[in-house]
Amino acid sequence: MTALRKLKTVSGRLRELLWGARAPLDEETAERSLLVVDDEESICFSMSEYFSRHGFKVDTAREMEEAEGLIKITDYEVIIQDLRLGLARRPDGLEIIKLVHDRNPDTRIVVLTSYGSAEVEEEARRAGADAFLRKPKPLSQVAQVVQGLIESPRTRTVRA
Repeated sequence: MTALRKLKTVSGRLRELLWGARAPLDEETAERSLLVVDDEESICFSMSEYFSRHGFKVDTAREMEEAEGLIKITDYEVIIQDLRLGLARRPDGLEIIKLVHDRNPDTRIVVLTSYGSAEVEEEARRAGADAFLRKPKPLSQVAQVVQGLIESPRTRTVRA
């Protein structure tokens, strides 16, 4: 068991002790599922904790294969993803965007990356990304973008 999974288990047990079997959910986000795809463990953990506290069911993936497996078995409402995972030189996150868009075009996709050029941003948008954010970005701002995408029609693209 990885350190992150152990920490999530402990965190979940603490949440149960504080709130009982089910933590309180925000009405707007009840039963909403979110996937965070980033090779940085700290980003996966902090986003998982933040969005879980706001009522989302959150899964995380740190590698391309793990993300693909989760996407094949779960329909996510929102995916927050980095473009480059691990030591990849190419933005393999674009492949995830295409896979999600082909499998479930209603899934909203937020790209959160340090490797953003105008060309890559345009390619991500064409592949189906709804928002393109540059790291570092406070969690509250990422959450605002996610909430805005959930509440808005599919045609909106957010850049920040």
